[in-house]
Amino acid sequence: MRYLVVLEETSTGYSAYSPDVPGCVATGNTVDDAEREMAAAIAFHLEGMKSEGLELPAPHSSSMYVDIPA
Repeated sequence: MRYLVVLEETSTGYSAYSPDVPGCVATGNTVDDAEREMAAAIAFHLEGMKSEGLELPAPHSSSMYVDIPA
């Protein structure tokens, strides 16, 4: 499955979350770190849900940019 991940710069690095996987977050010192940690966090989160017999969340989010004249 392919989940949207939102990365945000923080004062100490980067944080990441997925709107399709509530409660699953990760952080990292760099974008690459945060991406890697989030991929691992989602895999771990979904494995835990599977082991508890819970239905896995279906990916449904998308993203876009809007250009606004400055």
